[in-house]
Amino acid sequence: MKRKTAIAALVFLCLPGTVFAFDLKEIDNPLIELVIILSAFTLIPAVLIMFTSFTRIVVVLSFLRQAIGGGQHVVPTPVIIGMSLFLTLFIMTPTVESITEDAVNPYISREITLSEALSRAAPAVKRFMIRQTREKDIELFLRITKKKAPKRIEDIPLSILVPAFSISELRTAFEIGFLIYLPFLIIDMVITSILLSMGMMMLPPVLVSIPFKLMLFVLVDGWNLVVGSIVRSFA
Repeated sequence: MKRKTAIAALVFLCLPGTVFAFDLKEIDNPLIELVIILSAFTLIPAVLIMFTSFTRIVVVLSFLRQAIGGGQHVVPTPVIIGMSLFLTLFIMTPTVESITEDAVNPYISREITLSEALSRAAPAVKRFMIRQTREKDIELFLRITKKKAPKRIEDIPLSILVPAFSISELRTAFEIGFLIYLPFLIIDMVITSILLSMGMMMLPPVLVSIPFKLMLFVLVDGWNLVVGSIVRSFA
């Protein structure tokens, strides 16, 4: 039963993004409900990227790998994707629990219809996204679509909120990535200067700097600092 509820919560996390362009006030046909839910499954990858913390996490970890150097030999791509997925699950747990309590459980118990479940699930998704989205980015898409700002920020349509949330996440990820990059860049500059002063111009600086970067990262407990900073950035 818990597994069924968890899967349903994931689907309801996706459904607002799947059908935000439609009016689903009157959906009582079980066949139509099944089609909509199956359609949500096909959009899970896109929703995972656009509606959750996944984008910020995977971009920051990619910056970290690039800063250390060595490409996939140091941190393979499957490791980055796996860490990003589980950190996303950890960060999105309060949102998923809220959706489960307010929408999934009543819908599974047949106490409410699909349309009512969607209307209950959407606010939890919006609350998470609004907390991470800059007002400037929301105003940008409101101006582009020539829509008036709603009186309550919770009334912002997902068609506006999703792209605003996306560029806000990218900006935040780039800010964190820049701070991560700085100490490694300094090490690269120091190693390059030393090699040039010694006349060892044919020796790639990367080969010498990577061990020092790894040593620095381990000494400062880098994974703890980076992961902790990413999680706290969503508080």
